[in-house]
Amino acid sequence: MKIIGVIPARFRSSRFPGKPLVEILNKPMIIHVAEIVEKALGKQNTFIATDDEQIKSKVEEYGFQVVMTPSDCLTGTDRVWEVAKLIKADIYINVQGDEPMLNPDDIKQIAAVKAQYPDKIINGMFPIDLQEDPQNVNIPKVLANKNDDLVYMSRLAIPGIKEKGDQYPIYFKQVCIYAFNYKELEAFGNCKEKAEFEKYEDIEILRFFDLGIPIKMVRTSRTSLAVDIPDDVKRVEEAMRNKN
Repeated sequence: MKIIGVIPARFRSSRFPGKPLVEILNKPMIIHVAEIVEKALGKQNTFIATDDEQIKSKVEEYGFQVVMTPSDCLTGTDRVWEVAKLIKADIYINVQGDEPMLNPDDIKQIAAVKAQYPDKIINGMFPIDLQEDPQNVNIPKVLANKNDDLVYMSRLAIPGIKEKGDQYPIYFKQVCIYAFNYKELEAFGNCKEKAEFEKYEDIEILRFFDLGIPIKMVRTSRTSLAVDIPDDVKRVEEAMRNKN
């Protein structure tokens, strides 16, 4: 079974332009993520999907493979579809390029669950840390049923609380590792616009709801810190130093 990891990377982020190339502990963030995917799947199965020549040049400097994708891709998963059209595989793992503390074993785990459930999208989740705010709109919150099937994902704190008391739900956040097969990516990529809820929430996995493709959530081994805005860089560097 051929499994490849794809890291979508665009330079023109509205909240953080040039984010993939930001230095974290003296190394571009995109390289930190690529090395994590390499540990999980091998360097020969690690690809960066971008439309930017600066990112391409830096990634190749570190010996990683690049697939140039159109600049008008709606989301990172649309970029993964562009890669799938060129590189055939049984499983495509989409790894978010702004989470430089992912665990390689979680990538392996999600790939293994995808092999077990080939007709479902697989995505990671983990309980929100006590130091994180469920109300933070930069953190997508996951609502799954007892079988770990995704019910909904939102930037709002879900489940909601009608009457505030001593008991609060355990909030789960999305860990941005996804597993797809070719047909799922094809259905997603052939959409010419975002789905309604996807557009409002700015959460691309919601497009699969409109396509009728079920999504199974997998609890990862640990949480991960994402770099959404420039202020997050110092926080992630501190966490990486403590981890090391």
